[in-house]
Amino acid sequence: MERIGADIRKLVSYGLRTGLVPEEDEIFTVNRLLELFGLEEPEEEGAANGTEGAEGKAAAGAGSIISQECKYAESPEGQDSKCTAESEGQDSKCTAEPEDQGSAVDADAVLAAELEGILSRMCDYAYGHGLIAENGVVYRDLFDTKIMSMLMPRPSEVIRKFRELCETESPRVATDYYYKLSRDSDYIRRYRIARDMKWIAPTKYGDLDITINLSKPEKDPKAIAAAKNAKQSGYPKCLLCRENEGYAGRINHPARQNHRIIPVTINGSQWGFQYSPYVYYNEHCIVFNFQHVPMKIDHAAFCKLFDFVKQFPHYFVGSNADLPIVGGSILSHDHFQGGHYEFAMAKAPVERSFTIDGFEDITAGVVKWPMSVIRLNGPDSDRIIALADRILEKWREYTDEDAFVYAYADNEPHNTITPIARKRGDNFELDLVLRNNITTEEHPLGVYHPHAKLHHIKKENIGLIEVMGLAVLPARLKEEMAQLKAAILSGANLREDELLAKHADWVEEFAPKYEKIDAFNIDGIIEKEIGLVFMEVLEDAGVYKRTLEGQAAFDRFIESI
Repeated sequence: MERIGADIRKLVSYGLRTGLVPEEDEIFTVNRLLELFGLEEPEEEGAANGTEGAEGKAAAGAGSIISQECKYAESPEGQDSKCTAESEGQDSKCTAEPEDQGSAVDADAVLAAELEGILSRMCDYAYGHGLIAENGVVYRDLFDTKIMSMLMPRPSEVIRKFRELCETESPRVATDYYYKLSRDSDYIRRYRIARDMKWIAPTKYGDLDITINLSKPEKDPKAIAAAKNAKQSGYPKCLLCRENEGYAGRINHPARQNHRIIPVTINGSQWGFQYSPYVYYNEHCIVFNFQHVPMKIDHAAFCKLFDFVKQFPHYFVGSNADLPIVGGSILSHDHFQGGHYEFAMAKAPVERSFTIDGFEDITAGVVKWPMSVIRLNGPDSDRIIALADRILEKWREYTDEDAFVYAYADNEPHNTITPIARKRGDNFELDLVLRNNITTEEHPLGVYHPHAKLHHIKKENIGLIEVMGLAVLPARLKEEMAQLKAAILSGANLREDELLAKHADWVEEFAPKYEKIDAFNIDGIIEKEIGLVFMEVLEDAGVYKRTLEGQAAFDRFIESI
């Protein structure tokens, strides 16, 4: 059975250590994995360790799966402890040591790497034994998700545990449990997330988060061809539908057998709470309607945002706008995104305050941010919602030709809002980002969208995450920036390079700012300049520009409220 017996033991040991598999379920889990791989019995320890005879056979049996694996101990204080094991096949021992600062992160990375190795070898075995049709990433992902499903508790068990923790301890403890489960189950593939390139870019608006997204694997040609020829299915209707929970997936739809959803009631309607498998920031969650209905920004949306924040006050939550170009990638299914993270926009100060008649109890102001943001703050969420309703109603119908703001063109609406809600101490806070999706011949992708000169870095829509100050940049930039670095250092002509020509104007613009660009500083320079490009992207997406004329036009709208 080659290594598969050893890897089954290792995977079950991983499940026991992470809490995915209770001790009572150890044998049951082993048998499920044996069935998955078409095996009739576990490999004996003696065979795995190179020993023979009665002594080797005695080591096998019901209690042998983890006998050679190192279990994590728990310190008296309840902290995780470090374990050390001797070489495979020999007696192992655990030594408990207090965790050093940062060691929890290191331990998590070790666990993720261990799991990646086990699943990779299992997929190799499966392909070699005809259990996987092709050896590409799409087929392997479908199969390794099925493997992990053998370790998963039923949805009802997860829901019961989550609600128990909410009631007996706190919502924070409950989300900690659920986030850990989502990572340990490989629903969030930590080893892929770790490949993302991330850095902080200082700007005049604060420190922007920059990410080059490398965690979404590129599909191989065979999988692309198979998906094209595959029968089209309407189940689940989209990637956000609740029917994804436990779904085996197919060539053109990811497997979700290791996915669990927490039902939540917000504003009297049934929604689901889950984490994004790509976690662009800490505890990046998605809150979605159990019904497959389109995105809509209205009074009910504001109520739902604050209802969620009241239940999970340590999280912010926001919604993409409900129109194309300025909305998110899935407008067909009503959903929000949130998490346990403070973005640069949330940290940005109010640069000028104003008062709306009848809402003197609500602090209102314009945020110092490249996009056009009105911030409302007060102790009563209902009062904030009432003022937000008025602002949304006014903005939907607002036209200012001098500022090139048109509510409608050919009866198509253009004005909408991206709202973000959070708790701020004892108060509630709501940021309303004014959006407009009008297009012109000069800007066919949108007037308030990244302009053509910035498309070499960012061409995609500016959704909720980018609005708040986190750039999600395409994976192509990793290779392009590596080649650009080499070309700049060698003095090559960028315009003669088919891949790098699109970056030539940008390099010619920023290079003179630096006295010297060499191997010691070029990485920092490129990262800084990408950050400044993203700042310009946000400025392009802002309806009211950061000029005297633009801010005067912003004030005209505020006066109309």
